Amino acid sequence: MHTTPDPADLLLSWPAPAADWHEAAPVGNGRLGAMVFGGAHRGRIQINDSTVWSGTPDGPAAALADVVAGGAGPRRLAEVRAALRDGDRRTAESLLMTFEGPYSQEYLPYADLWLTVDGGERAVHHGRTLNLDSGVAAEEFTLGGTAVSRRTWADAVSGTLCTDLTAVGGTVGLRLELTTPLREVQRAADQRGITLGVEIPVDGAPAHEPAVAEPLRYATGPVGGYDPFGALAVRLATDGEVTVAITDGSLRITGATRLLVTVASSTRAHAHWSGRPGPGSREVHLDAAAGAAGRAAALGAEALLAQHEGDLRGLLGGSALRVGPRRSGTYDVSADILSGRDELLTATVLFQFGRYLLAAASRPRTGPPANLQGIWNADLRPAWSSNYTVNINTQMNYWGAEAAGLPACHEPLFDLLDRVAAHGTDVARELYGARGWVAHHNTDMWGWALPVGMGHGNPSWAIWMMGGAWLSQHLWDHYDFTRDTAFLRERAWPLLRGCSAFLLDWLVDEDRPGGGSDDGGGSSSDVGGSDEGSDGHGYLRTLPSTSPENLFLSEQGRPESLTHSSAMDLWLIRAAFERTLRAAALLGLQDPLTDEIQAALPRLPLPRISPVGLLQEWADDLPEQDPAHRHLSPLVGLHPLGLVDPDTAPEFALAARRLLDRRGPGAMGWSWAWKMSQRAWLRDAVGARELLLEAARPLDGDAGTDAPVDGSRWGGLLPNLFSTHPPFQIDGSYGFMAAITEMVLQSHTGTVHLLPALPAQWSEGDARDLRCRGGLSVDLAWDAGVLTGVTLRRIAGDPAEPVRVRCGDRTAEVTVEPGTAFVLDGRLRPVRAGQEAGAC
Repeated sequence: MHTTPDPADLLLSWPAPAADWHEAAPVGNGRLGAMVFGGAHRGRIQINDSTVWSGTPDGPAAALADVVAGGAGPRRLAEVRAALRDGDRRTAESLLMTFEGPYSQEYLPYADLWLTVDGGERAVHHGRTLNLDSGVAAEEFTLGGTAVSRRTWADAVSGTLCTDLTAVGGTVGLRLELTTPLREVQRAADQRGITLGVEIPVDGAPAHEPAVAEPLRYATGPVGGYDPFGALAVRLATDGEVTVAITDGSLRITGATRLLVTVASSTRAHAHWSGRPGPGSREVHLDAAAGAAGRAAALGAEALLAQHEGDLRGLLGGSALRVGPRRSGTYDVSADILSGRDELLTATVLFQFGRYLLAAASRPRTGPPANLQGIWNADLRPAWSSNYTVNINTQMNYWGAEAAGLPACHEPLFDLLDRVAAHGTDVARELYGARGWVAHHNTDMWGWALPVGMGHGNPSWAIWMMGGAWLSQHLWDHYDFTRDTAFLRERAWPLLRGCSAFLLDWLVDEDRPGGGSDDGGGSSSDVGGSDEGSDGHGYLRTLPSTSPENLFLSEQGRPESLTHSSAMDLWLIRAAFERTLRAAALLGLQDPLTDEIQAALPRLPLPRISPVGLLQEWADDLPEQDPAHRHLSPLVGLHPLGLVDPDTAPEFALAARRLLDRRGPGAMGWSWAWKMSQRAWLRDAVGARELLLEAARPLDGDAGTDAPVDGSRWGGLLPNLFSTHPPFQIDGSYGFMAAITEMVLQSHTGTVHLLPALPAQWSEGDARDLRCRGGLSVDLAWDAGVLTGVTLRRIAGDPAEPVRVRCGDRTAEVTVEPGTAFVLDGRLRPVRAGQEAGAC
């Protein structure tokens, strides 16, 4: 190839062009994503824009108004609670169904760029690669005596998707087409390129709602002042001759030795997301897309590639992990990774692949955060709308952002939270008579906060009021890793406060929680609180309560979802309250809400431990319909909340482990990843490794046929290493990166814990610039399974704050000054301040 990668880079390789979407290579710049198929004859680049969603900005408010008009609200909530207290679950469930709105909106495909090379069907293809350090997808083929190479990347600096082709030893001719699966309303083509105008549906029903009469509904014009319009422009720079086909507006290029194609987008939705919802005409968007693509093309391929690599490498930074002897190099995905021959290389690749995908899908100030498919989707009705499922999947996308050295990639999630909280404030008030803000099971780029389900969604997933409580933990985590007080004050505090205000109003007073044993293992100081209402005023509990997405069996053997005070509710509320109090204390705030929280915490019961030693999923010791359920909802207090630690809460940790054992091994990517992280936090290296080996197997079956949601058919990795159930969901790929990080470094207990869950088979390796809570960066290395050295750097936080370091049964306490490297040997003894550890 005409570009030589850095010798330290990690490249994936495939011997042939992609036969389908699941074999294509992903590139992205946070706004534009593309799946690069390659191919010497008819090459396809499938394009997404992170702001191309169905729906409109006023959709959430209109849906709330409809639900309220149907009778949902505080008075009906009181009826629901009365029915549950009377044991009448059928009435309670029927009433709650009226709280369900329709569905959140869909993330949609945008366009396809086709490059058809003359005579390419006779070419010899030499393979393709994806560089996980530079973000360049490349391929080579030979056409007669002409050597052709092609590179594709998504440049965040110019905001464009770029592909360039170079021919040596001759020239090539090719045809360039730009098509869209959406409604095309404008097209212009000349020798400079193609400009396309499309309309985007104003409503999109998920595939699991087949009875919707019009699954993708377009408007006849602007809706409520919002014009669902997108402009896509392609511009060329070539030494060949360009002509325009009159019949279809495609471009014909002949006699070329070089061709640069740049693609830019401008959408009304992006203007709304960016806070610029003014009356931009369609012509403004068409001109904006054409201008951005034209300016990029004028820079030339090498300048574009140089600025792209500088930007992406700067974002990916110095953070790296090597498990085993190999990281740099080019590895055949099928032979070297999916074969299972080298689990050490597989762990190394999955760590970097997750980091690469997050940097490609989630960038500050570019658009919405990574959704169920990141920013890559080719289906008009993708599985679960490719939206944000916030009872695990969206959170998992960002579990590794901080520890793996990508804090900037976390920011789009906070932008989404601002929108969810805005609509969630109205939902909390109108539906529940509560202060603050609430989120449920789903959201989308418009900030959807209602329950979804269309009046028939099972309450086990649809009726769940803890979405905001879980999402808000990411605000605290970002602060805890970065120690950015300005972020805590300006971004995190208003959202944390609003979340806690809702939770305070959601809790109800009861004399005692019904059922279960009173001892509950609840005396641990690690999780705080008490298993009794210590102030004599009784308990606080949640009613109704569900445990996503599991069901229990009633006394009559009927599957049920509605009860009170599930373990997940109690963990999430406790964590939200504690984080809010800590934030207020750090900011020196005197807020009356903190007095309410302090009064409520002692009355908040802890989850219970069953008579057989399991952490109970519900307040009562109820039999699960599915004991091997894919969700680990009652274990959220262990991971990711960090309220349970094996050292300080051994009873809860043991109960969590027993429940995890009962859940069994894998099911689909995200469930594997969550179980891996749970095992790592329990310091179960054997269990975490076994789960990774299961999850890293190639998918056995048809990737295009969706598996049952119950996990009865296991998932695996696709030929392009995406994790799938199937269908494809990117959360598993992000979750593996996070879990592997937790196996080698943890900091959730206030201690820098080195190699807490290192499998014996991972005998050597090193990590560079991983991040810890407290504003720390860590390098470490190990050999023969033993730590050989660690280097600590302070990048933020209080220089006087002691840093506690642990490896096995050894601990050390050191002070790390900014701008210096504090080096410890494998026995945690200081080496020499200011020098780097050579082993790392």
